Amino acid sequence: MVRNRYLQQYTQTNLQTGVENATPHRLVQMLYEGALDVLAQAKGAIQRRDLELKAKKTNHLITIINGLRSGLDHDLNGEIVENLDSLYEFLARRVFAASRDNSVEILDEVADILRTLKTAWDEMPEDVRKLPKEALEKKFAS
Repeated sequence: MVRNRYLQQYTQTNLQTGVENATPHRLVQMLYEGALDVLAQAKGAIQRRDLELKAKKTNHLITIINGLRSGLDHDLNGEIVENLDSLYEFLARRVFAASRDNSVEILDEVADILRTLKTAWDEMPEDVRKLPKEALEKKFAS
């Protein structure tokens, strides 16, 4: 019991330190990683028919997806941002449907899309990752 509390405290402190020291690019990576982790937990809960945990994890996943969505900068590049906004909205609806229908298949669909987004984000060139907002606006103006 005590060991679990220390482990929780260590994990929370480690996460908080990681967030505080992260670049904006890394924060988005962390959200994608967290979404995929929580999605796997939701999938496992569905497979075990643990309805309480499924509800908790799918709600958490929707919260992460909405966090990604709310972080979009609509002033940066309208078309890309609008497409991502629509995609995140679609993903949140699909997670809700997966929870409602206890569907592992729908969660697999969501996971595939999240992995594709994460891979694209991870492969962003280093020089673009470090550009200030103003430079990004010029570079990607539509």
